[in-house]
Amino acid sequence: MRTIRLLFLALLILAIPAASFAQFGVSVTIAPPALPVYEQPPVPAEGYLWTPGYWAYGEGDYYWVPGTWVMAPQVGFLWTPGYWGWSNGGYAFNEGYWGPHVGFYGGINYGFGYTGEGYEGGRWDNGRFAYNRSVNNVNVTNIHNTYNTTVINNTTVNRVSYNGGNGGISARPNPQQEAAAHEQHIAPVAVQTQHAQAARANPEQRASVNHGKPAIAATPKPGAFSDRAAVPAKEAGAPYNPAVNKAAENKAAVQSTPAPHNDVPRPPSASEKASTPRPVENAAHRESIPRTENAPPPAAAPRAEPAAREQTAPHSEARPGSAPHPEEKPKAEKPAQAPEGEEHPRQ
Repeated sequence: MRTIRLLFLALLILAIPAASFAQFGVSVTIAPPALPVYEQPPVPAEGYLWTPGYWAYGEGDYYWVPGTWVMAPQVGFLWTPGYWGWSNGGYAFNEGYWGPHVGFYGGINYGFGYTGEGYEGGRWDNGRFAYNRSVNNVNVTNIHNTYNTTVINNTTVNRVSYNGGNGGISARPNPQQEAAAHEQHIAPVAVQTQHAQAARANPEQRASVNHGKPAIAATPKPGAFSDRAAVPAKEAGAPYNPAVNKAAENKAAVQSTPAPHNDVPRPPSASEKASTPRPVENAAHRESIPRTENAPPPAAAPRAEPAAREQTAPHSEARPGSAPHPEEKPKAEKPAQAPEGEEHPRQ
């Protein structure tokens, strides 16, 4: 009986829809940028399916994960793209997944066969994937299993990259897509995860740097950022002004605010006079300040108080946040060292 229960539990886990576990642990209050305009690299070989690019989020900024061709993990499986959706006061990312049918992906028009509902870029035919040449960049010299069917968009063609919220797509899953959500799914394969990590580590992919026009918009295979077939974005989908990250802004302000220059020593306060001073040495002049004693001064003629010596720290030595103390011994400057086949459909 216990064995039967364990088997039932295992089957239940496999049957959990991807939408229930495939979310990043982040909710962002600012919507992602529009989808950039780019061309699709040619399919590298039979069995590769197109996975469109998308905006991911990390370190306080959106970054573009390039679209790429990925070998299907199983014959008959198709890719359902991930999408950003408004939920509970923020935008949460629903991760893509592999399955026998294409499910709901927010109604986002990713192009190249992903019109916002279903997939028109190809189909499985007797264990082989056939490519629709009208929306895919296919070299018929290398890929023979193709067909040509015009794709009609039933949704408004725009570059919006999220569902719900202010200005987002208002699509909702239909019964077929809801049924697909309960089918067995496969999470993104290892090469897809590595591909996303490489995009995250590349500063040029960040929206605050590229302003919605990433340097690498698509690659022929996962992780092939330097491949000559990789393509940049032709233009941003819409003007993008990165939102101010208050935490980063405050940190930058602290680091960039120069410390005030103490060019002229200030007179000592009463508390400083009352405390026991320590001897101060200077490369140009040595002076010992006597300790304060209760005994009367010697009978010798009184000596005038020494005038405060001017001590100006050179600007080349000053460092932000660490101005030199008026009584600090100046450091000698270190000597400077010498610097060492067919048409390419557009999205």
